[in-house]
Amino acid sequence: MTRSPVPSSRLRRYTLALAGAAALALALPAQAQGTYPNRPIRMIVPLAAGSAVDVAARLLAQKMSANMGQGIVVENLVGASGIIGASQLAKAAPDGYTIGGFNDSILTMVPPLNPATPFNPLTDFVHVSQVATIEFGIAVPTNSPYKTVGELVAAAKAAPGRISYASGGNGSPQHFGGALFAAHTGIDMKHVPYRGASQAAQDVASGQVDVTVQGIATVASLVKAGKLRLIGVMTPARQPEYPDVPTLAEQGITGFDYSTWFGLTAPAGTPRDIVLRLQREAVKALEDPELKARYVGLGLKSNGTTPERMTTIVREQLSRYAKAVKDYGIRGE
Repeated sequence: MTRSPVPSSRLRRYTLALAGAAALALALPAQAQGTYPNRPIRMIVPLAAGSAVDVAARLLAQKMSANMGQGIVVENLVGASGIIGASQLAKAAPDGYTIGGFNDSILTMVPPLNPATPFNPLTDFVHVSQVATIEFGIAVPTNSPYKTVGELVAAAKAAPGRISYASGGNGSPQHFGGALFAAHTGIDMKHVPYRGASQAAQDVASGQVDVTVQGIATVASLVKAGKLRLIGVMTPARQPEYPDVPTLAEQGITGFDYSTWFGLTAPAGTPRDIVLRLQREAVKALEDPELKARYVGLGLKSNGTTPERMTTIVREQLSRYAKAVKDYGIRGE
C-alpha cells in the first residue's frame, strides 16, 4: 500500500518540534547545574550557639543571603573542640553548598595540641576569606573580689593553682588565651574546659569558676545584664563599647595582646570560581555599614581577605601555636 506524503506544513511543524526538544534536552543539564548558587548553602559552625563566632557567622550569613538571593543556613555541630564539625566539612562534597564558619583555634590551635586531629588544615580545606577579628577580654563574676587584672595576678601568685579559668574546651581560643596570659604573667591557674564558650561564660557568671578569657562578643550580654564584669581588654586600645575598661598595658601588663579571628573555608577541591564568588560576597557583606556597626558593638573588627592571605595566616599560626604548645606545656587535659 502506498503511503500518502506528509504535507510540507506538518513536516515543518515536526521539524521545529524536534529541534525544540533537542534544544531543551541540551539545555536541561545546564539549567539543572544552574548559576551558583541555585539552592541553599549550609554553613557548618563547629561551636556552640551564642559564641562569638556563632554570632558573627549568623550576621554574615544573613547579609550574604540577602545579597546572593539564596539562603545560607548556619548549623552548629559542636564537639571535640570543633573537630566533629571540621571533619564533617572536610568530607563534604566540594561543590560550594557546604562551607565552614571556623575560628582560628579549629585550624591552628587544635591540630598542634592534638596530633591525632583527623584533618589537615592546609590540605583538607580551601580557605575563602577571613571575616573578623575577635577582640578578647578578661571577665569575672560581678561579686568577684578581683576588680583589676593586677589584683587577679597578685592573688594567683599568692596561691598557685587555686584560681580557675573557664574555656570553651581544650584547644579553644579561651584555653590558649588563658594559658598564654598565665605564662606571660608567671602565674598558675587551673583550666576548666567546657563544651562551648557560652556555657563557660555562664558558669563564671554564676561563680562556679573564677575567671574567663573570652571573646568580648561572647560575654557582652552577660556584662550588660550585670552578671559579669570585664576587668581588662587584651587589645592595644580600649574598646569603643567599653571605654571604662582599661587595657592590660594600662594595668602594667605590657607586651601582651591577644585576639582571635573567624573565617570562611570550604572542602578541598571546591572550584576556584566558587571560592572566589564566596570571597567576593563575604567582602561585599563586610563593607555594609550596618554589619560593620553590629560587629563593632560586639567587639568584632571586620577583616575580609583574599583566599591566599587567609591560607598564609593559617600556615603561620600553625607554626606559632605549635611552638607555644611546646614552650609553655599547653596540654589538652
